[in-house]
Amino acid sequence: MRISAPVPVLRVFDVDKAYEFYRDYLGLDIDWEHRFGPDFPRYAQVSRSGLRLHLSEHHGDGTPGTVVWIPVADVYALQAELAEKEYRYAAPGPPEPGPGGPGFAVTDPFGNVLRFAQPE
Repeated sequence: MRISAPVPVLRVFDVDKAYEFYRDYLGLDIDWEHRFGPDFPRYAQVSRSGLRLHLSEHHGDGTPGTVVWIPVADVYALQAELAEKEYRYAAPGPPEPGPGGPGFAVTDPFGNVLRFAQPE
């Protein structure tokens, strides 16, 4: 039996604001978006390379302040890429030693923390 990698569901309160962070700042693609009706909350998938995240406006889906640990091949290159962007709500510091290798964290507008690390 094959078990696939999990897909974290992150609680967001405004998908458009989330897209500014996940698409425009982090460079993730919007793969799809779903809602049950015109005025219903949205649920979307964003991805980049092997990373997939679900973003949900639905009450009860996830808890703001969730931490997601994300392994990357070159944490220094990713940090430099993000540091060059002019995003007013986040500015990653340089990678620091940590569990699982050097890394840095950024926090989305809803308090969810993405910890990028380069496994040793």
